[in-house]
Amino acid sequence: MPRTITPAPWEELVTTALLGTDRRPTASDGGAAGLLDAAALHTVRRRAGLRPAAPAARPEPAPVDQRPPLPPAARRRLAQLLADRSASAGSGGRRGTAPDLTELIPQWLATANQQGFRAPAALLPALLDAARARTDLRPQALTFAGPRGLWLAGLNPEWKFALRGSSGGSSLPDPTEPEAVTRLWEEGLFAERVALLGAVRAHDPVAALVLLATTWTTERAEDRLMFLDSLRTGLSSVDEPFLEQALSDRSRNVRSTAAELLSALPESALAGRMASRALSCVSPDLTGDEASVAVEAPHECDAAMERDGVVAAPPSGRGERSWWLGQLVEATPLATWPARFGGRSAQEIVGLPVADGWAEELHASWCRATVRQRDPEWARALLGAASLPPSNGPGTASLAERSKLLGILPSAERAGWVADFIAAHGLSEAFQLLGVCPTPWAGPLGRAVVDALDIARDAGSYPWSFSGVMGLAERCLNPAEADRLEVLTTTPDEPEDASPGANGYWSEAFQRLVSTLRLRAAMDSELTPAA
Repeated sequence: MPRTITPAPWEELVTTALLGTDRRPTASDGGAAGLLDAAALHTVRRRAGLRPAAPAARPEPAPVDQRPPLPPAARRRLAQLLADRSASAGSGGRRGTAPDLTELIPQWLATANQQGFRAPAALLPALLDAARARTDLRPQALTFAGPRGLWLAGLNPEWKFALRGSSGGSSLPDPTEPEAVTRLWEEGLFAERVALLGAVRAHDPVAALVLLATTWTTERAEDRLMFLDSLRTGLSSVDEPFLEQALSDRSRNVRSTAAELLSALPESALAGRMASRALSCVSPDLTGDEASVAVEAPHECDAAMERDGVVAAPPSGRGERSWWLGQLVEATPLATWPARFGGRSAQEIVGLPVADGWAEELHASWCRATVRQRDPEWARALLGAASLPPSNGPGTASLAERSKLLGILPSAERAGWVADFIAAHGLSEAFQLLGVCPTPWAGPLGRAVVDALDIARDAGSYPWSFSGVMGLAERCLNPAEADRLEVLTTTPDEPEDASPGANGYWSEAFQRLVSTLRLRAAMDSELTPAA
């Protein structure tokens, strides 16, 4: 007669195995054989991607995924990457020369999605587990998982995150079918409605605004904010009337977002109102031997300013007048300033001396305006020459703001500026700047990073303070650089004043870099269809 196996938690089975079945019998009271049977049952359930549950109606079959399957070598590589993620979870990092496979998962997923492959059904549970543990993996992992991944996520509460960012696996109605669109808009889940608004907006921006207006007054404040934020994509003058109405919204966050969006439209009425206020505060001073910038910050924040998005109360440590001035300048179209300063270019305006200690506030405000309006000419002017120390630059010393300015420039120009910055100042302040450079790094940027690492090694310090940059190099250097970097894996003689054993640690780090680059090259080859 078959023995009935009673389900038991995995932790209980592990404890029984450690203590022995004599000291801690299994729930099925089957001794060692019962323990193995219970472990096998748990494993089968785990691999099926389902939590143990009472018998119920069978789910609908998974949808068909028409994408081509992975090549066998790429399938094996994905299984290896996901298995390494599970094995290293909670290990607290690793040392040695072996590549960190966990950090290669994002790149592998991005390449697989570019090639249009579908995820192997057997690896979907491990893929969803990886995406649950790492939010940075979710967009690429869910794209790769495809419709079957969403279907599977609907069967396990642990994977419900996959349904929040999608329409739940359901297809959106055709934007040209008004009845179906209205029904989903009024009855759908929030994620479905956000996706629907985006689809309608891509087809007909005016129709999307009409749809949004039908329920706007009944939406929750947080939902109104999310819907408004979705208008950033494809923002145009068509949106201005709706955004102007939103300036009177009962939610301060909604009002603030509406004002920000309007200020990104240089021809909007709000941008004109803010420009008029800013021009009354910032003007050229031609009374001295050379031109300069005179600043007279606002003395009050009236109701009209508040309606246009100016926040009256400053943060702790900020003066009211500088706080109000910054918001006015930030929301002013950058095209306003050349006319105000006699036809001078952005570079010439930024280079003018600013009276009474207002330079830092004014330049920081111009930086925020540049990022909001995506203006490359002003970005170049505020960044200045890469060889200048950040504290002496024309715009801002903040590396975070410099990174945002760099993000406006074309890819090649961005990488060249950062390469020159590293050549002039080393790597100590370059980490944030490297994060905005396109990958794989262009040749000059990659060489600048490696040369700076080599200089740091020759200085005799330990490599640990450069671990962040080394990790970026492993993921962002062109894999074709591996052979050229082989010479750095040797361990040269240490100078007398060097830290003990530092060169050995550097050699280990460069060996890991080279082996990671070669592994990335192999991964790309496995995912590239044969010609």
